[in-house]
Amino acid sequence: MEPTYNFDRIIDRKETASIKWDEADHIFGGDHLTPLWVADMDFRVPDEVTQALSERVRHGIYGYTSRSDRYLSAVQKWMAERHQWMIEKEWICHSPGVVTALNLIVNGFTKAGDKVLIQPPVYPPFAKAVLNHHRELVTNPLTYDHGIYSIDFADLEAKLSDPKVTLMLLCSPHNPVGRVWSIKELKALSTLAVNYNVLIVSDEIHSDLVFNDCHHAPYATVSEEAAAHSIICTAPSKTFNLAGLQISNVIIPNQSLRRNYLKEVRRFSLGEPNTLGIAAAEAAYRYGANWLDQCLVYIKKNADYVSEFLEHNLPKLRMTPLEGTYLGWIDCTELGWDKMKLQRFLTNEAGLALNQGYTFGAEGAGFFRINLACPRSLLQDAMRQLYAAFHE
Repeated sequence: MEPTYNFDRIIDRKETASIKWDEADHIFGGDHLTPLWVADMDFRVPDEVTQALSERVRHGIYGYTSRSDRYLSAVQKWMAERHQWMIEKEWICHSPGVVTALNLIVNGFTKAGDKVLIQPPVYPPFAKAVLNHHRELVTNPLTYDHGIYSIDFADLEAKLSDPKVTLMLLCSPHNPVGRVWSIKELKALSTLAVNYNVLIVSDEIHSDLVFNDCHHAPYATVSEEAAAHSIICTAPSKTFNLAGLQISNVIIPNQSLRRNYLKEVRRFSLGEPNTLGIAAAEAAYRYGANWLDQCLVYIKKNADYVSEFLEHNLPKLRMTPLEGTYLGWIDCTELGWDKMKLQRFLTNEAGLALNQGYTFGAEGAGFFRINLACPRSLLQDAMRQLYAAFHE
């Protein structure tokens, strides 16, 4: 019989060097803030992951480690069963994290004078990965209509047709707006990318976290052309709460692209994985499906709770529909406040550490992002604090 997990359990993360819990006051300039910002979970990992780590620790030797055939098979099995994507072992490349991979790719696959496209409001490291390497940033802002985000394909084609735009960073599912792109949307994107010879780098770190009968399609599966012109970045870090173990899987079907990526990995000496990360990720991919299924049900109920609370108690705030990720995107634009007033209010009056929307691009001003992967009582406390701050 599969175990039942208690996601209501409060686990004290203070004094564990947790960025989310131990650094919030310092970073936000508050005092005893309720931290709902960094995208990691406040849930224990699957029991099998803890067991695998314990066994590896008891071995007592933590030398240089490779990705075993058993590990690669676990990744293959997960992709096949969860996403109906049959991948070859040699396609699976290593990176300590997806953000590291984005930087390696921008640095290695573009040159000075090239342009790289992103779709704001989007995860801040996207823009940083472009600007870190002195490439020109091009934006294709998502359209926002009656609470729903979509891709502006006319603007996207106009931008991709510029021969200097050689690479696009796709966020799929999209962080922070919570969209899971449909196959129709991905195919339309693939047609443009192939026509204009633009490499698509798809950050699919949240691909296992989808709701409302949505289906995540790995970008490389929408067509043979998409597979040949893309790099897919995945990781167990968001899915199973393993971010601190520094392991991700960059999947590259195209041999030439894969060769160039591995050249960059070797150039920066990033090819050797974390010993404990390998043990944890393999166990998660082999045995974590039941835990994840229960976790998704719990997170969806958290999302429904926040959405309904705002609708009934703070109607000028609303959460955009959550199709994927465990990150709520809250629209506060009806308040008419500027971004700094909203930030001061949430921090100083409501006592909350939240990601401010403007950090995801100018298009995010007037929004904030809230982490829903926590015990519901924590969200209930946060909503009470928010309600009290507004009414005081």
